[in-house]
Amino acid sequence: MLDSNSGGARSRNRSARPGRPVGAVTRGTTNPNRLRRMDRWIAAELAPALRRAVAAPVAVDLGYGAAPWTAVELHQRLAAVRADVRVVGIEIEPERVAVAQRHARPPGLSFRRGGFEVPLDGADAGAGALLIRAANVLRQYDEGQVADAWALLCSRLAPGGLLVEGTCDEIGRRQVWVALDRSGPRTVTFAARLGGLARPSELAERLPKALIHRNVPGEPVQAFLRDLDRAWAAAAPYADFGARQRWIAAARTVAADWPVLGGPGRWRLGELTVRWDAVAPSNFTRTSYRI
Repeated sequence: MLDSNSGGARSRNRSARPGRPVGAVTRGTTNPNRLRRMDRWIAAELAPALRRAVAAPVAVDLGYGAAPWTAVELHQRLAAVRADVRVVGIEIEPERVAVAQRHARPPGLSFRRGGFEVPLDGADAGAGALLIRAANVLRQYDEGQVADAWALLCSRLAPGGLLVEGTCDEIGRRQVWVALDRSGPRTVTFAARLGGLARPSELAERLPKALIHRNVPGEPVQAFLRDLDRAWAAAAPYADFGARQRWIAAARTVAADWPVLGGPGRWRLGELTVRWDAVAPSNFTRTSYRI
């Protein structure tokens, strides 16, 4: 990326001067606990890799915004799984990095200036990050820039690492994210506070940039949300037992026709994860995203 005049992440990164961050300043909106749903999923998904890492694993909160709350909370949540995990908050705006320093707790939590090149020091730079989380970052770029951004970020992953890229509302009630490894996108997760959710397709407003413009007839993601709405409507009798039971019933119905991953243990949290290939844009080619 990754500014509006760039030819893409790969070309931009090759031509950038040493030390020059790759990317553009985002709006920086942030709130405490905003990414709790995403963090909960990450902690569960990455738990085996976190525990078996020989050296202290590194996680990156890319584009944490005007305040460092999301990086602080990511460290707290991952440290509950692996005490020596190190979280690096990366921001392209120098003033935001300066503000965040008062919350640094080296070596567990640190902050630095950077962008999509994901600057890490020494051995960490060579080994890569076990996690890169980029929440509400690519939403502010063009759809055509997503493939290069994903490829550049995934090239900074450690073996077995994940890039989690997605979007949420201001207080984290509704979130959708894509999980990728070095081979490309793997899954899409829809997550919501179920109380007050009129229909699942309301999550379409929070689709990541790769999918936000694809919620139209003829595209797989639109068909998935349509079927999820229908399953939600059919599960209305379960509402007497609570929104969680209704969501679980809807998820079970959808799982009969779509490659839904996980089970009731995740569904009861207001999550639903589906294989990327099932909802990918109709013009998607995996080679465009391969590292």
